[in-house]
Amino acid sequence: MTKHLRFHCLSLLYLVVLYGCQESINRTRISPPNIIIIFTDDQGYQDVGCFGAPDILTPNLDQMAREGSIYTNFYSAQAVCSASRAGLLTGCYPNRIGIHGALFPQSPTALDTSEVTIAEMLKDIGYNTAIFGKWHLGDHPDFLPTKQGFDEYFGILYSNDMWPVHPEKRFRFGPLQLMQNDRPIDTLTDQTQLTTQITERSVDFIKRNKEHPFFLYVPHPQPHVPLFVSDKFKGQSERGLYGDVIMEIDWSVGQILTTLKEEGLDDNTIVIFTSDNGPWLAYGNHAGSALPLREGKGTALEGGQREPFIVRYPGHIPANKVITTPMMTIDILPTIADITHAALPPHKIDGRSGWALWQGKTSDSPQEAYYYYYHRNELHGVRY
Repeated sequence: MTKHLRFHCLSLLYLVVLYGCQESINRTRISPPNIIIIFTDDQGYQDVGCFGAPDILTPNLDQMAREGSIYTNFYSAQAVCSASRAGLLTGCYPNRIGIHGALFPQSPTALDTSEVTIAEMLKDIGYNTAIFGKWHLGDHPDFLPTKQGFDEYFGILYSNDMWPVHPEKRFRFGPLQLMQNDRPIDTLTDQTQLTTQITERSVDFIKRNKEHPFFLYVPHPQPHVPLFVSDKFKGQSERGLYGDVIMEIDWSVGQILTTLKEEGLDDNTIVIFTSDNGPWLAYGNHAGSALPLREGKGTALEGGQREPFIVRYPGHIPANKVITTPMMTIDILPTIADITHAALPPHKIDGRSGWALWQGKTSDSPQEAYYYYYHRNELHGVRY
């Protein structure tokens, strides 16, 4: 090989390598983050170690808090199941979109398909989407999760107490069906494996989508009553059965975080943990604790709507930071839109992006005020 030809070959090799490196850098720059929202049911403000739980061990959530930020003034959109989920998924106050309270089986009310969910917003920019857990926004076939932007669904359509053995005799419910996509696959008579099944499906979804941006929504049916826990956590907590259930949810969070690390997705995934509303205090030691806040589920007082909130996005938001600035679930959709450059819904929503707050660029709340509604259109409080 002549010196001249060798020079050209080396130059060509250099350009190929440089082009490959540049393409890798470009892919890294434009790769949108994966989004995981873990949303528990009726979990109290104090039911996580980093929020002061004196007798429940939550090592995975505590580690997540050390690696991310916790918000001590974070609010659900309303202190009851369906309304709170509507607020999270649409960025709207629930009363704006006609969702009130907790929907019952065969309810004529549902989340209308004209609304834009986080799943639909992200699906429009190429995300794969899944929900594993409790839906509770309509059980008619036209309003199932697969009609609202989710590619995959596994779980139950409403609260886990809406079945034949409801503890209050005034309610008469039919069988509780376990759903996969738009079909029932089982009738639940025992819910002890549900948290494990939801976790296994979540882990599998992450592994199958490691080469593709994804949105994973994990709305656990627990610790809503009736409480159920698998044998691996039965009798493990000083708080009794309720504590066992929280420990299993913490294990579930740990499984998800471990999978992200193993699959090389850790630095490019936003993980959010919070609850739909405060504890259902009427159920005594089968309910959580909102201390030091007042009241719980079903009220617009702090114990009903202020929730534990942890967000983790390594390298992008501060680690081991406590934020006291108020935020609400209605702000999650616009915040995710801001991060991913997704288009906001074409109609009016109530939420505003808190991305600058998450990054530590400001200490200001996304909103001038938050409004606390209950029932249909009753304004119970305002926080400025």
